[in-house]
Amino acid sequence: MKRLSLVLAVLAVAATFAAGCGGGGESGPTELASVAPADAPVFLDLTIQPQGRMKNNLENLALTVGAVRDPGERLMFEIERMISEHGEPFRFEKDVLPWLGGEAGLFLENYSGEEFEGYGAAIQVTDEEKAREFVDKQLEAGDETSKDGSYEGVDFKVQAEDGTTIGVFDDLVVFAEDEAIFKSMVDASNGESLGEAEAYAKATEKLPSESEANVYVDIGRLIKEAGKGIDAETKLFLDSIGVEPNEATAVASLVPGHQLVELVVSSNISGENPPSGDASELLDSFPANSLAAFASTEFGKRFEEGIDQLNERGISGQVPPHTLKKGLKEAGIDLESIAGSIGDVGGYVVGHNQRNLRGALVLNTDTPQQAKNTVSNIGLFLRSAGTPGVTAVNGAVSGFSIRSPELGPRPIVIVAKGSRIAIGYGLAAALSAFKPAAETLAEFAPYRAAGEVLGKTPISVFVNGPEALELAISMGLVKHEFGKGHPWPYLHKISYLALGAEASGDRTTARLIVGLSYEAVE
Repeated sequence: MKRLSLVLAVLAVAATFAAGCGGGGESGPTELASVAPADAPVFLDLTIQPQGRMKNNLENLALTVGAVRDPGERLMFEIERMISEHGEPFRFEKDVLPWLGGEAGLFLENYSGEEFEGYGAAIQVTDEEKAREFVDKQLEAGDETSKDGSYEGVDFKVQAEDGTTIGVFDDLVVFAEDEAIFKSMVDASNGESLGEAEAYAKATEKLPSESEANVYVDIGRLIKEAGKGIDAETKLFLDSIGVEPNEATAVASLVPGHQLVELVVSSNISGENPPSGDASELLDSFPANSLAAFASTEFGKRFEEGIDQLNERGISGQVPPHTLKKGLKEAGIDLESIAGSIGDVGGYVVGHNQRNLRGALVLNTDTPQQAKNTVSNIGLFLRSAGTPGVTAVNGAVSGFSIRSPELGPRPIVIVAKGSRIAIGYGLAAALSAFKPAAETLAEFAPYRAAGEVLGKTPISVFVNGPEALELAISMGLVKHEFGKGHPWPYLHKISYLALGAEASGDRTTARLIVGLSYEAVE
């Protein structure tokens, strides 16, 4: 790799820790996006000189995950060693800090469906003259031949071997894959840029204040550039729920916290009426020893939307369009009634290995009669569809079981008791959904910690890190070993994973929390 290209690439990533003692600068994704073309489908911005709480959090995470007490010093040493191997001695504090700013940005373009062809990047500077001196020095140190050029008053250099083009303007070191892309970045800075695009502005207007990195994706443009489009049936379904993929965007933000890492994803892909509500009360009631649990609200409403869509388009070769609901109703099965009776839905899994795994899917209804009728309707539907192995279950619960060789030694059991419906693998698993847990997730400290981090965002998924890791080890997915290539020492640090989501306007924001614990690995 070219010396200067190596230097800039390393700075844009590794300086996150190593440059924390510098002066930085005040910038942000919109400013960096001012040199990205307006139609760039992917844009990444990265804070390379974190300050204050963000810097402290990053250093704390380095200690927690990697047992590194001074990541800045170690990374600075590695940067100097790596770059010095490709030319003259390099000193970070002397050669870089006097001009390095606080942010870096990168855009990708021309997506073929498999890869991108073309990129441009920028690093904020606090002193353009010193930055130019640095660029010239690195080119000379690397014995790299280049040609000089100028465009719209901006001077640049083109490396002869690979065409990488580099220049300094607008308080940025700007480099691109080739001269044409560099010129498009100059044009963007003088006219329409991604930073001024309405879709980008709307998608990034509520970025987390302490995000270390943000990635903006124009989903519609990627679909267009890939040239494959969306098949007619998928397009019809998306239209029915108000989703216009050609106008969809998403932004993912990485936020370092105290003993945790948060990934925030915001998108308008969920359509005109994104899911809302809070099903955490159901999730709270599941056993505290669940290795994984989830809960979702408005399940009946989404089920009904899916049935309406299936009724409208029919089932190829089996059910003509606009006849499914009518035909089932004539057979005594009212799908609208089933959907209308179902509220929140959730599920949990407990166990440490494949032999003792058990769990249940739980659906809440408004009344015991609704629960009983819904299970009866589902059983009637399965029998009318010719499903083999359906047997009634009576006693303290009412419902049915389904046996088949494909399901293994135990049946799928669907039963109702009170206003709750449970679906489990085996009768014991299904019945466990009706028994009050000795300790619930609501009383479990890591679960409560996750809820405190999410705040007003309803929690919808929880994974117990140690329990899930024990299962993964028992299944041979992870080895209990140290050394290069073994993830166990790092996975061991995960206390929990929690996911929550909320809707605002036409955008839905999901927050994934990875809680970490600082414990000695034995």
